[in-house]
Amino acid sequence: MENVADARSLVRLVEDSAAMRATVTAILECSGFRVREYASAGELLSEGALPDADCVLTDLRMPGIDGLSLLTRLRAVGSAVPVIVVTGHGDVSLAVRAMKLGACDFIEKPFAPETLVEAVRAAVSEPRTLSREARRALARERFARLTQREGQVLDQVLLGLRHREIGDQLAISPRTVEVFRSRIMAKTECQTVQELVRVAIEAGRG
Repeated sequence: MENVADARSLVRLVEDSAAMRATVTAILECSGFRVREYASAGELLSEGALPDADCVLTDLRMPGIDGLSLLTRLRAVGSAVPVIVVTGHGDVSLAVRAMKLGACDFIEKPFAPETLVEAVRAAVSEPRTLSREARRALARERFARLTQREGQVLDQVLLGLRHREIGDQLAISPRTVEVFRSRIMAKTECQTVQELVRVAIEAGRG
């Protein structure tokens, strides 16, 4: 169902693939958002601090100015617009860097339409009621539940390593890594890798 806020929200989409721009625009417009498309980060940056933008949705890997550089430059010109980065599979470590630079979320390709819409709605919604300090304290409490070994596995996950690579680093089997990762998700009350990264950043990890 379309939110009333969606119809007022302008999403600036930065994506070098014309086909992907068309797909994302169709999904968001069907959910009531307004979308303005840019084929490069340079096009977006030429518009300055973007006072009328409710959200920027940018691909991470692009020719020229990539998503991380775009995020850095937006903050440098004083823009506080929420930024969502779209990453390829295996780009978790880059997503962690993006969130440290101030991205509010990241989405992994391929993504379901509802995942995209939910992320954008969250980005343009009212600020979270908890203060930054309260969110940090809550995040640290959730990660304090982890054992030392679970913490080691988490650190490797935040580096973007796969189960086999983590197993090689920690001298355990990929299956054991999978078990640890399931425990980490349960103890931290995270449903997705994206949420795990967000909470980890708030807790000061990563």
